[in-house]
Amino acid sequence: MKCPFCGQLDNKVIDSRLSRDSVAVRRRRECLICNKRFTTYEKVEVHIPMLIKRDGRREPYSREKLARSIFVATQKRPVPVNVIDNFLDYHEHQLQESGYQEVKTTEIGEKVSDFLRITDEVAYVRFASVYKEFKSLEDFQQEIRQLDENKVGKAPAAAPPKPKE
Repeated sequence: MKCPFCGQLDNKVIDSRLSRDSVAVRRRRECLICNKRFTTYEKVEVHIPMLIKRDGRREPYSREKLARSIFVATQKRPVPVNVIDNFLDYHEHQLQESGYQEVKTTEIGEKVSDFLRITDEVAYVRFASVYKEFKSLEDFQQEIRQLDENKVGKAPAAAPPKPKE
């Protein structure tokens, strides 16, 4: 492991332990050249399918990109970060378990839409405005009317993953 301070490869592991969520090993290291300490994380490498964009292009799945779009939609909304992280963990697990080589981004967009519709309606409308490419105020109004019609007397079809303790 290369030292982030001096770039040398000579270092030793001082301490190893499981991360809080037990999906990675946290290693505390000390560089043998500059004596500075740094932390690394070791995770199991998993296969996640390639994404097929609307225009037919293919690109690798990026948790960071998906998280960023959800965080933009939930900005200044009362949605806890751990709820979003739990959704992303659950979603990635579903992708891994699917066994598919490729997945359409529209399928992922629908899953995110469903999650946000249940979690926070304002965040849902924000996400939908980009995902569904709203062109006018009427598009917003129509989506809000649909949201109101669908929630009258109905319980959500599926609850978002519960936060980890």
